[in-house]
Amino acid sequence: MSLVTIRNVEFLNNPARFTDPYHFRVTFECIAPLPEDLEWRLIYVSSPGNEELDQELDDCLVGPVPAGVNAFDFEGSAPSPSKIPPEDVLGVAALILTGSYRDQEFVRVGYYQNTEYDNEEMKESLPDPIRFDRLVRDINSKPRVTRFQIKWDVAPPQQPGGVVSAGAATSAAVPSANDLDMEDQEPSTNGSSS
Repeated sequence: MSLVTIRNVEFLNNPARFTDPYHFRVTFECIAPLPEDLEWRLIYVSSPGNEELDQELDDCLVGPVPAGVNAFDFEGSAPSPSKIPPEDVLGVAALILTGSYRDQEFVRVGYYQNTEYDNEEMKESLPDPIRFDRLVRDINSKPRVTRFQIKWDVAPPQQPGGVVSAGAATSAAVPSANDLDMEDQEPSTNGSSS
């Protein structure tokens, strides 16, 4: 059972220039107080076949976390153009938000990002070299979510009679109006989502 469930990720500047920082708000529910910080990381994946080219854009610590609904704003840097192979700049890339507790990843939320030029002429006659100042990014609003079982080492709330209350922390929780419309994925053997 997960003690933390992401309720919503709202991108506050989408679409945006490729070189703009990512700015978004994460809302999550915690069913028991967490005495230590949650670590959130934002990763840009330009080349799915080459993990060495992944760029960690930023990370932040949130905590200690009280029980209930919590939210925070996250701002991550734009990817470094020099670390993206020219053939992978335009088109689809992935943006991944991960959540960890005590160095254990419990959730991975992946988005597809499309990058293209801001005008038709450049889309048709692709400038060489690439004009990063003229690129725009658009993040697909339907994420792919992978959840991982971890050791929380925190006692979940108990209902009278010793029954564990798990409804708010399972993927079968009753959604609120702001819940993510997420597509759950089973974790692969190497711990990453497909």
